Amino acid sequence: MNKIPVIAVVGPTASGKTSLSIEIAKRFSGQVVSADSMQIYEKMNIATAKPTAEEMKGVPHHLIGFQPIDRKFSVADYVKSAKECINKIYTDGFIPVIVGGTGLYVDSLLQNIQFTEEDENTEIRKELTEMFDEKGAEYMLNMLAEIDKETAEKLHIKDKSRIIRALEIYKLTGKTMTEQKVLSKAEPSPYSPLYIGINYRDRNILYDRINRRVDIMVENGLLEEAKDFYNIDSDKTSCQAIGYKELSPYFNGEKALDECLESLKIETRHYAKRQLTWFRKNENINWVYPDDYQSETDMHEYVFDMINEFLKEKKQ
Repeated sequence: MNKIPVIAVVGPTASGKTSLSIEIAKRFSGQVVSADSMQIYEKMNIATAKPTAEEMKGVPHHLIGFQPIDRKFSVADYVKSAKECINKIYTDGFIPVIVGGTGLYVDSLLQNIQFTEEDENTEIRKELTEMFDEKGAEYMLNMLAEIDKETAEKLHIKDKSRIIRALEIYKLTGKTMTEQKVLSKAEPSPYSPLYIGINYRDRNILYDRINRRVDIMVENGLLEEAKDFYNIDSDKTSCQAIGYKELSPYFNGEKALDECLESLKIETRHYAKRQLTWFRKNENINWVYPDDYQSETDMHEYVFDMINEFLKEKKQ
């Protein structure tokens, strides 16, 4: 089977993924497919750091701003949409370049995870939620451990939504989440990915970049954008984006703006750490560190050489 070559640019927020992916697409006749769980939504431009038309430099981008903010969009929905994009990009003679920090999206797509047809069941979810509120997290996690010890051991006791979802899947399908994952990997991936990860040896450089990004977001109108989301149903996935919920206390008059912006910077740094924890589990990622190079151009050239070798192998 001839697999589709895919370049995947991953890493924490504010690391420079967007810039690198666009330069890769320009050099290798590529098109970008976003793997960001929040950039998929309309209107959410500043908080999610969507690339502007100027930043895109004429490179076609896909799966950005194409979903209404009130729509639920699952990882299964993403994989289906991304597969369609990749197939068209490659058929048209271009190289697909996946870029984003949502590790679940990237892995589910490139590892060809198969998802079951069962969606959420409102009645079962309601029943489990009420039981969780009544009996407590420890009781529910123990219940899960009795049917699916492996999943239960991986979940934090405070992770209410995933505990409930694991129990819901079992009630819906008769199979545990662990069994589902084994079955989901049974079909080989149609992709041959080259993973490129961006990180910094000096973590403070990344944190400084995050802090500067927040300041620039404010200059570009983050407050006005966040205010528009302020009265929207907080249960919507889109409204949980970092950059909106941290500013709610300011709009409520509960905290000063400076305090909320500092909370936003802290939460973004925590998010970056969680992203790195996820991606470090992938042994196939080729990590590059911008602070190892004299300039961004030097780093890009190193990455280009890596991609040239990768594409050369695919042609043999």
